Amino acid sequence: MAVQLNHTIVHATDKKASAEFLAGLLGLEVQPQFGPFLPVVAANDVTLDFMDAGDGGITPQHYAFLVSEDDFDAIFGRIKDAGLTYYADPHRQHEGEINHNDGGRGVYWADPDGHSMEILTRPYGSGS
Repeated sequence: MAVQLNHTIVHATDKKASAEFLAGLLGLEVQPQFGPFLPVVAANDVTLDFMDAGDGGITPQHYAFLVSEDDFDAIFGRIKDAGLTYYADPHRQHEGEINHNDGGRGVYWADPDGHSMEILTRPYGSGS
């Protein structure tokens, strides 16, 4: 069997709010709670398991989602409709812009806990 990413844990101050935030923007659903986790499953069956961080604090992480051009339009529309600040780059230098890396489109924004979220239409390194 080839190695595949199955799930990752996303620490949150409020797992329900964070899971609903991401699922709503991406057009996904929050799955029923499983133990301490609230899962959000992507189309390739990778699960983001949202978990309350408690007193441990949160170290911001980066989560990138490869999407189709049509999905990009829909998700980007929801980002703008929500009034979220977005950037063309992970260093947050190009506010209010998207990138066109590898001939596609990409955009970054922060979730309620400061995790860096990204959607992109072409994998990095796939362009000419």
